[in-house]
Amino acid sequence: MKEQLYAKIFKWASIVLLVVSVALLVWAFLAGFKADEGNAVELMLKWAYLMLGLALASVLLVGLILTAFNNPKSLIRILLVAVGVAVVVGVAYLLAPGQQPLAYNGPAVSAKDLALTETVINLAYILGGAAILSIVVAEIAGAFRGKKA
Repeated sequence: MKEQLYAKIFKWASIVLLVVSVALLVWAFLAGFKADEGNAVELMLKWAYLMLGLALASVLLVGLILTAFNNPKSLIRILLVAVGVAVVVGVAYLLAPGQQPLAYNGPAVSAKDLALTETVINLAYILGGAAILSIVVAEIAGAFRGKKA
């Protein structure tokens, strides 16, 4: 009984989000993407961010709830991973100076926006470096163990 209720709620929520998305897309095409100072594009981007946030939040919440019911001890591991991610993002944010670029001639950008952009760039560097380091360490460890790939 409960599963059927959840299935109906999920189905109708999906339909509503799909209808709103299609309506916004049609409005953006009818209004014109260049007309009205690009408000159609801005609205579409904000809607995409909202949909991405809803998807991420629902996956995290459903995952946490299912984990809490199936294996409550693993919540500590999830909490440690979340703290680790927060530390990495915090370090990336602290490394971002948020200064105006030297050869930039466009409109002024706020220091907050620059810092957030540089945080994402720093995260890409950190995660890329971690990926390369993990590949090197795995190959070296595999060589010492004598395993063949």
